[in-house]
Amino acid sequence: MLARMDAINPIRSERRAKARLAARAAILDSARRVASREGARNLSLRAVATEAGFAPAALYGYFANKDELLLALAADDLTALARTMRSAANQNGHALAETVGAALSQLKTMETRAAALAALSSKPGGEHERQFNGRLIAALNALSEASGRRAQTRAEQCDVVLLAGALTGLAVLARCGRLEALGFSTEELLQQLETRFQ
Repeated sequence: MLARMDAINPIRSERRAKARLAARAAILDSARRVASREGARNLSLRAVATEAGFAPAALYGYFANKDELLLALAADDLTALARTMRSAANQNGHALAETVGAALSQLKTMETRAAALAALSSKPGGEHERQFNGRLIAALNALSEASGRRAQTRAEQCDVVLLAGALTGLAVLARCGRLEALGFSTEELLQQLETRFQ
């Protein structure tokens, strides 16, 4: 009888873990919809809970606060960004301009980026920040691979961080219409990036 109970408990534990992951995914999907409608900076846990069909207090079992939720959303965005860059690099033979262009298109629509930066500066540490940092490193590695080489030296790693900073800045300027106002096209700037960094 004890052997049978031991066999049932792992099954229950696995079911609970799957249910928890599904609930977390539902919360993140709901948070993304709320952020799209109201802006990530205006996102509230109450609005996310309502969207997900949860009691507001239930969200605290998954995220201690809004900052943790924003970091989790931004970490998911970084995973998608790394995937986009790898796919574009594979399709275009590691042509940096095309890969960076695909990343720029995605960055322009990421609502969580700015809010995640504010969340990172408010309270350092924690599992959600470690997850975000890991996904950021993966995105930087994908950017490095897009250039057709892995950043091995400190100088090469600095180049990748500079390229990522330039790309992020371009996304901000493009999103708010400043590139056009300054008289630059995205294509022109992407070609300059490729010339400088490849």
